[in-house]
Amino acid sequence: MVRAASGGKPGITVVKAGEDVPAQTPPFRAISAEEAPSIPPARESTKVTMMPWKGWFQRWLRDQIGEERFKQFREAVFFYPDDVYDLHPTSPSKALPISKDDPTLTRTYRYPSPGSEEAVSMPEFEIGEDPYDSAYYPRDTARRDQYSELGNPHVERLKLALLEEKYPGDPAVKAEIERFEAGPASSPGNKGVFATGPTTGLDPLRATMSANWKDLTKSLDDNMPDHIPKPIWMGREEEEDKHYVDRGIPAPFGAYYEPMKVPTWRRIATW
Repeated sequence: MVRAASGGKPGITVVKAGEDVPAQTPPFRAISAEEAPSIPPARESTKVTMMPWKGWFQRWLRDQIGEERFKQFREAVFFYPDDVYDLHPTSPSKALPISKDDPTLTRTYRYPSPGSEEAVSMPEFEIGEDPYDSAYYPRDTARRDQYSELGNPHVERLKLALLEEKYPGDPAVKAEIERFEAGPASSPGNKGVFATGPTTGLDPLRATMSANWKDLTKSLDDNMPDHIPKPIWMGREEEEDKHYVDRGIPAPFGAYYEPMKVPTWRRIATW
């Protein structure tokens, strides 16, 4: 058995049968095709660059102008002078530092392995609920009556009733009532018929092309708040009234919102 060596007869070391190959790997050198089958692979990759010419200009410039001025030159000329990848695509074998204090703490690509991590926490949804539906407008009840085409149906109906009472038989009022009852003419939706053909079981508000006013109105009705709000002063009415009763002044409607109170030290100029 033979292996490459730095010294000895033409770089060849002879090992007798039954003897172990020395653990110390000799210096790297070029080998011939005849030697390759009988030479064990290196235990670790070389730490000496195989491209010694790379960066020769920067090394020469650093020697000429000094380290401090060279650093200023790099920061002024280079786009990202301290990029760990040298502005090259990510290398799987590149070890990245993850600590500012300990330079030995590094991480490489896909480390730790996803298979060794804890199981992903998957949220639970009701049957039929789409976990990827992040649309907000079907639930935007606060601005549902601000659309120029729709408006608040209760207010619009009262307006038309007053107009009809004041101008009975007016064709313009009658036409406006018919337009209101028909609903908005825009965004009728494609009724679930897409370029790939009819689609069944899809929420009309899930896609832009199938969204329509009728389904939007129904969705907003289903999401309207049904709780009864209560004032912040409920339960402490006497406490709120005492301040005004003791001073003989009329009490205002409601109570002042505490978070909006500005402390005295904030109202005194510091200059």
